[in-house]
Amino acid sequence: MNTNFDLKEVFGFYRGKKVLVTGHTGFKGTWLCRILVNAGAEVTGYSLTPPTDPALFTMAGPEGRMNSVIGDIRDLPALKRVFSESCPEIVLHLAAQPIVRDSYKNPVYTYETNVMGTVNVLECVRQFPCVRSFLNVTTDKVYENMEWEYGYRENDRLDGYDPYSNSKSCSELVTHSFKKSFFADGRCAVSTCRAGNVIGGGDFANDRIVPDCVRAAMKKEAIIVRNPHSTRPYQHVLEPLAAYLMVAKAQYENGDFAGYYNVGPDDKDCVTTGSLVDMFCEAWGDGLSWVNQSDGGPHEANFLKLDCSKIRSTFGWRPRYCVREAIGLTVQWFRTYEAGGDVAEIMDRQISEMFNLEEE
Repeated sequence: MNTNFDLKEVFGFYRGKKVLVTGHTGFKGTWLCRILVNAGAEVTGYSLTPPTDPALFTMAGPEGRMNSVIGDIRDLPALKRVFSESCPEIVLHLAAQPIVRDSYKNPVYTYETNVMGTVNVLECVRQFPCVRSFLNVTTDKVYENMEWEYGYRENDRLDGYDPYSNSKSCSELVTHSFKKSFFADGRCAVSTCRAGNVIGGGDFANDRIVPDCVRAAMKKEAIIVRNPHSTRPYQHVLEPLAAYLMVAKAQYENGDFAGYYNVGPDDKDCVTTGSLVDMFCEAWGDGLSWVNQSDGGPHEANFLKLDCSKIRSTFGWRPRYCVREAIGLTVQWFRTYEAGGDVAEIMDRQISEMFNLEEE
């Protein structure tokens, strides 16, 4: 089965669609909501307050153009009210505790949010027949990491090591169970997407390499790199978001497209953290440099990449940007932010380029 991967067509599909996004105030959630409101969707977001300060959603979120509801994904009654009021056709579930190191500090909260949060969202999908397409966004870290050199496939064993990764493995299993138990009749198409590491403008999270680079660059300090030899599948944030929207559209129109999909870059763009930081220093300029300084923190995988042949063969999907271009787009955003410029305009320009809208 293969469909033509036309991002302009994907963008156009969402005009007038009722879409619920959980985790809408986060880094990926803000970018996703901006895409959707630009496309003309009726967007409702359900999330905690923005997780960072500064926060991308505060400075560039599409408030006023969407219904933003602040709430906890662990609160099932509140979530039911949002479903009842918004009657979504499509649900994109991004809400999570997403930081590996934070999961070691607070494993109970991580499991409550990432596992029971998924249960709560799926229970609402089960109870509200308006939903026709559900997508759970997880992570490349759901797989049992064997430190091998080939990419993980969708049928490889799920067993994340740390509490964050393991909780997302559990979120996958919850989704599989609900899919088989309650949606086998095809009423609602259900998929998960397991995305590689994302980079892009507006990510201010702690313990992520690009935000660490930006903070050091703005202070004109050397960047401290904990694991320079670790290999990761880095991609610009717009890549997986476009893939999520593509999968949600395809299964909305034809339930046969529902499934489990890896979303990552080409093999050549699975680079070491040290190589990524080299690219960042080159793109930023100002003589920026980095030092290798392990802080003796908790276990993190050394080698991780994805086999994305399934999403490619099913949809004809291909990444648009190589990792160096992704770094360039990221630096463009943060340089604009540093100069006090219009970051929302930069986002809209990058979205327009990603979805081939500049031809209009």
